[in-house]
Amino acid sequence: MTSSLLQIKYLNEMGLGPVWLPVSVNATAPEAVVHTGLLHMQTQDVADVSLAVATSADADAGVDAEISLALQQTTRDAMATATDVLTTPVLQMDWAELQQTVAGCRACGLCAGRQQTVFGVGDQRAPWLFVGEGPGYNENIQGQPFVGAAGQLLDNMLKALGVQRGQRAYIANVVKCRPTDDAGKDRPPSAEEIAACLPYLRRQIALIQPQVIVALGKTAAVALLGLDMNTPVAQLRAKQHAFEGVPLIATYHPAYLLRKPLDKSKAWQDLCMAMQVMQQS
Repeated sequence: MTSSLLQIKYLNEMGLGPVWLPVSVNATAPEAVVHTGLLHMQTQDVADVSLAVATSADADAGVDAEISLALQQTTRDAMATATDVLTTPVLQMDWAELQQTVAGCRACGLCAGRQQTVFGVGDQRAPWLFVGEGPGYNENIQGQPFVGAAGQLLDNMLKALGVQRGQRAYIANVVKCRPTDDAGKDRPPSAEEIAACLPYLRRQIALIQPQVIVALGKTAAVALLGLDMNTPVAQLRAKQHAFEGVPLIATYHPAYLLRKPLDKSKAWQDLCMAMQVMQQS
């Protein structure tokens, strides 16, 4: 079977069909929109945002102003300490040191509920880097990113690009431990949890030196681009962004595509845009 027929097969498995291949590949070059920020954002900034909300709530509840200010300073000091402990050594680590540090990380509260950290998997010099939100139930158990139904769809997306898991692609998440709510269900990571874990992802990117980053879902996109946490991924896709000079394309998370299969065609357009970027690099 020729490579073209194989690609058509993979596209059919994604529910797309081959019609998107010629249309999107030959589309006009995407508008270049460059955003960087949250990876450089100081933990202090995250604290200021969350504490502003806390301060307002305290005032409404009639909490003494001095106690509120003391709590704010305590939180700032704790988050600044976490940043100092994490950022400087992490940015100098090799792969082995980085993975060992992640395995023992206790920089935020997510460590309390984890079974395993989910470091990442794939070619450590891959041209393609795919970044998701964080581990889910199955990933927490197996210690691997994107397993289960969402992982199978991602594998098909990779194959449609002519790559596969472990070869020419690396898969990672914004946070390395599973975020859960009070009921034990998956939830998006908080801004503080993202800030605590981003040095690890930043170091992975520096070690891999990918030619293109594909941000899978809103959390990955806004974390890497330094945007408001409520920014919809629909506003970010179909454009070319950049993280520290590396082209970045945002698209839908595979788990979302399983719930909204009609948006698979949009995701394929985004992947075609990423292919264009790869060909131009």
